[in-house]
Amino acid sequence: MEDLKGREFVADDTLSWEDLGGGLKRKIMAYDDNLMLVKVAFEKGGIGALHSHFHTQMSYVESGEFEITIGEEKKVLRKGDVYYIPPHIVHGALCLSDGMLVDVFNPMRGDFVNVQQS
Repeated sequence: MEDLKGREFVADDTLSWEDLGGGLKRKIMAYDDNLMLVKVAFEKGGIGALHSHFHTQMSYVESGEFEITIGEEKKVLRKGDVYYIPPHIVHGALCLSDGMLVDVFNPMRGDFVNVQQS
């Protein structure tokens, strides 16, 4: 995974999916110490469990339909929609029809690449 760090051009077909179980798979597309872009593919019924982290996150709905929870609020989002999650806010996703989210994190998610963050 370290060979992706700071790479300026990344071809999607050169990267492998990581099976997360439960109808989800993830592909880390690019990152450096400050920023990370990740694709997450969901099968209908797949759940991104409620969780929180210190990272700022923005996500783009590339395809499908999702019920997104941020804090106490839930909204159904579709292709082309975007959501923002401030640090430390509990959030999650329920996939209502097969789809993909494109997540952006600041700083990068060291836990996704097994790298210690300071």
